[in-house]
Amino acid sequence: MIRPIHPLATALNADLSANGSALLSLFSQRGKRAFFPSKGILGQSAEAKDTVINATIGTAFEEDGSPLCLECLEELVKLPSTSFLYAPSFGLPGLRELWRGMLAQKNPSLAGKAYSLPVVTHALTHGLSVAGHLFVDAGEEILLPDLYWDNYELLFEEAYGGVLKTFPMFDDGRFNVAALESLLLAPGEKKVVILNFPNNPTGYTATHTDAEAIVAALRRAAEAGKRVVAILDDAYFGLVYEPGVSKESLFSDLCDLHENLLAVKLDGPTKEDYVWGFRAGFMTFGARGATPAQYKALEAKAAGAVRGSISNASSIAQHLLLKAYALPEYAKQKAEKYALLERRYRRIKDLLAAHPEYASSFVPMPFNSGYFMCVKPLGVDPEALRQRLIATRKTGVIVLAGLVRLAFSAVPCDRLAELFENIHQTVQELQRA
Repeated sequence: MIRPIHPLATALNADLSANGSALLSLFSQRGKRAFFPSKGILGQSAEAKDTVINATIGTAFEEDGSPLCLECLEELVKLPSTSFLYAPSFGLPGLRELWRGMLAQKNPSLAGKAYSLPVVTHALTHGLSVAGHLFVDAGEEILLPDLYWDNYELLFEEAYGGVLKTFPMFDDGRFNVAALESLLLAPGEKKVVILNFPNNPTGYTATHTDAEAIVAALRRAAEAGKRVVAILDDAYFGLVYEPGVSKESLFSDLCDLHENLLAVKLDGPTKEDYVWGFRAGFMTFGARGATPAQYKALEAKAAGAVRGSISNASSIAQHLLLKAYALPEYAKQKAEKYALLERRYRRIKDLLAAHPEYASSFVPMPFNSGYFMCVKPLGVDPEALRQRLIATRKTGVIVLAGLVRLAFSAVPCDRLAELFENIHQTVQELQRA
């Protein structure tokens, strides 16, 4: 027996479908049932926030009304005791507003455009899971390049029953827009697509030419009547090392591209600010013609999925970020870390140019950004190569989709030459075996 849809979800759905909007039609059946419990414990607690005696929320307070927490922990984190309290399921209001402002600074093309306030997720993985919850039905295809982060399989196929439908990522060293467009225009009214730049595993970001072509393909699909959810995995945003490569997120163009397209930007400080263990991320929505009420409904759907999975993201992580972003040294230190990664990228480029003999062992895949690059070993099994590198040269790499992924983000500059020489020598040994 199918349970009746909750009245709060019905109200959100009415907002999303108002004025003939296509937004509601983009949601999965699960997503259509999603709502934020604004009338439950959280809503009742909010209504009681100014009362003299407040016996609503499940937190504990000292006799003087300050949060009841262990002083030893409070001293360790050096934050106000309020950081020990629950954060809202939407995220700390101040951090949401600040991140929205930072999006505009990092993506100047967003100036004057409308998009939602970000909802705080438990970093990118959880944000992707929320996107799956809201937009992917069992059996529904998710379009993406054939070189992708393998966690997508757990997130979209195993958890939500979706089907990853891939296309060859590269065509003559460029992003294969024609293959993407072919899938977008294939039969089926609704299309869910994931675009991940800088890409994991390849370290490739769309060039300006690529980005224009991708946006044009998505526009043509929307104009042809396709209803498109464009999920933008921007985990490594900002780590671009070459001119001519897009430094802005595709969200800048997609957030107001067409009434039939909803852009879902997933990003956060994990890689951008090198805080992998903080587990804080953001989910931001953009759609041409969406009203303030519809953005509020999108945020409430997302926050409801957060509430129903983890309740809320780490309050301490959010407070730490708020504090860090206000520090005068933040920008300088971030630039220094970027410069370190760029030096490693340049060193790899120099090494590949200086060693033409490597062409007999592997082919570097296109890369220009991020934490990674990939090589395609020639004439040997990638898994055999991986195992032999560990056994004979104490060198660890990752094998994905027939490629060897190298995380130069984790390798000191003075060990990069050894890394590539180890790969070359090991391939040569396997070729002779």
